[in-house]
Amino acid sequence: MRWTSAYPDAMAHEHADLHDPETDPLATYVLEPDDVRTLLARVVAGPGHATASSAAPFTGAPVAAVPLTTPGDLPGAARRARAAQRLWAARPLRERTAVLLRVHDLLLERQSDVLDLLQVETGKARTHAWEELGDVANTARYYALRARRFLAPRTVRGLTGPFASARVLRHPYGVVGIVTPWNYPLSLGLGDALTALVAGNAVLLRADPQTALTLLWCAELLEDAGLPADLLQVLVGGPDVGMALLEHVDHAGFTGSTRAGRVFGARAGELGVPVTLELGGKNAMYVAEDVDVEATAAGAVRACFGSAGQLCASIERIYVHQDVHDDFVAALVRRAAALRLGAGLDYRADMGSLVGPAQLARVVEHVEDAVGHGATVLTGGEQRPDLGPYFYEPTVLADVPPEARAHREETFGPVVAVYPVASDDEAVAAMNDSELGLLAAVWTRSTARGTALAARVRAGMVAVNDTHHVLWGSVGAPVGGVGASGHGRRHGREGLWETTWTQSVVAQRGVHTGRGLGMRHVHDLGTEVWPRVLTRLLEVERALRLP
Repeated sequence: MRWTSAYPDAMAHEHADLHDPETDPLATYVLEPDDVRTLLARVVAGPGHATASSAAPFTGAPVAAVPLTTPGDLPGAARRARAAQRLWAARPLRERTAVLLRVHDLLLERQSDVLDLLQVETGKARTHAWEELGDVANTARYYALRARRFLAPRTVRGLTGPFASARVLRHPYGVVGIVTPWNYPLSLGLGDALTALVAGNAVLLRADPQTALTLLWCAELLEDAGLPADLLQVLVGGPDVGMALLEHVDHAGFTGSTRAGRVFGARAGELGVPVTLELGGKNAMYVAEDVDVEATAAGAVRACFGSAGQLCASIERIYVHQDVHDDFVAALVRRAAALRLGAGLDYRADMGSLVGPAQLARVVEHVEDAVGHGATVLTGGEQRPDLGPYFYEPTVLADVPPEARAHREETFGPVVAVYPVASDDEAVAAMNDSELGLLAAVWTRSTARGTALAARVRAGMVAVNDTHHVLWGSVGAPVGGVGASGHGRRHGREGLWETTWTQSVVAQRGVHTGRGLGMRHVHDLGTEVWPRVLTRLLEVERALRLP
């Protein structure tokens, strides 16, 4: 895929030398306007709708005028989705899983195309873009090979033992709405959609205008993989579309800020729509006194500055045992300062750009506020307009007091604060001192100690001696938050079950033949006798330790 803007004067902005291949990191990448129009034609939007102008974070140049979906477009989209879903759910499961395997293969075959597009829209470094692609391929393969087991009917023991059969069935909800943010359109958009689709649902996927082209490319990929028409439809818009979506779906997934998620969840509750919410995180890491300082500092850099810190799983607080505090902080600062920032569509940069002016302003405000309250900038703390309009240096802060915004609020940028602690207990107490509980990390030479500490941390995900990469990539393990970080899970069988509802079917044997221990016959014993019969039955089951 070769990239250019859909605007004829795309490069007519303050970075006037961007046409020069030696200075413009995107000059040799051109996505033809016809290709852009083909993608934009997939947006669920009527003719003459308003548009939103997305911009490339690397340069500030406009990328495309993206048509916006309105709430009035949703009833028709939902009708088409329901019609397609009934046929899809009736297909053999092997046909649905085959689509996921083809998605896996096509993602890897076409990775250069989507990595270009993903970098252009998000500004992340190519390595971080590939992590997102690899995550979705991993998820697609996992559910393609495990869905049959996870969705299979389950037999459980009935009240009357051999005289009753009890089965638990799983059915798709029908139409699932997914509200996905701009920062991880592949992982949080396509990845969630694949889970819902393999369970037999249709998906209405609300994309943020900033990363709409990436998700429209995913819709095209799904069609090439064999997904029938109308099963996945891409809506583009803001909160108005996301909220209106709740009126037309049977289940919804939302990823975003805690504030927005609470509003979304409250409206879902009013409508009786079950929801899965992954919200904000002020994620903490503990460095014990027995660590290999250099290895741990390298892990911390990966955990703090991936995607320029613009992910819910990013580490923003590090509690370091006082015995290794100075050595660890020195290693962390040295490694953070050495990161290569850049705007190329290649693997030379270690970290990319923030996504736009609002995110840059938030990061600047958090750092300046912390410094104003007495914090010290150990490295970073500066914008880099020489690289692009929204670049900000990897930043390590010390002495951040509780009254500073960066102490408790999610920064969502390349900023981490370090704090000394004297013991494991002090570290756990500090890590748990937050209403947010998404992810945490513990580093220690003793795996047993690390896993024991992890169990004490109030977070839905805890990595021991690693970062969120291995935790998230262990797709058989469910991930999600607690407290103000949301509820519900992705990944594992639990993630697939989020998009299904259970039905229990219990059948009594012998009722019509006069044999067995049918409940009708027990009741016929009389109002005084049948409680005594059931009492004896319960005593026998207890004695035999029958569950």
